[in-house]
Amino acid sequence: MKRIFISLAVVSTVLLVATFVFGLWIEDPRDVGEAALAARRLHLLTALAGLLFASLVHAIVLTYFMGTGRWLEETSRAYRLDSSWFDESRALKHRTIPAMVGALALLILTAVFGAGADPASAVRFGEWFGLGPGTLHFLLAATTVGVNLVVNLLEYAALDRNGRLVDEVVAQVTRIRRDRGLS
Repeated sequence: MKRIFISLAVVSTVLLVATFVFGLWIEDPRDVGEAALAARRLHLLTALAGLLFASLVHAIVLTYFMGTGRWLEETSRAYRLDSSWFDESRALKHRTIPAMVGALALLILTAVFGAGADPASAVRFGEWFGLGPGTLHFLLAATTVGVNLVVNLLEYAALDRNGRLVDEVVAQVTRIRRDRGLS
């Protein structure tokens, strides 16, 4: 799972960084010239791809924890193992979920403020804390890229530890089966 996660997290991060850079290329959002429209279109499309892909990565991690947690619970019960492996896996999942939710909330908030910063959008925001929608979108985007990177690192560490827990249970089950003459 770790190798798959690394690949997906790298693609997600590249898309988010590319979106950020393409957003910086937009000099005047009110410019209706062909080059300006193309820059906004590129920014919007990579933003949608980045939002969807980053959400996918977080959802895959959550699904992995749900599946391995269930497997650890059932295996521990079937082989009468100590519940410490399952308990630690559940704790890892519960520590990771708030970070994932925060990252997802930032992704969505950044998109909302991006819509508010687009002069062609029907969504309108006034100034908040003395900052216009474009500035708020920029600050949220920078925060979102950083937070998603940190959350990906936290997810990787949790996946790594959870994978070791699964390996320990597999080794324990293999030993039990061998001792009982089942393998």
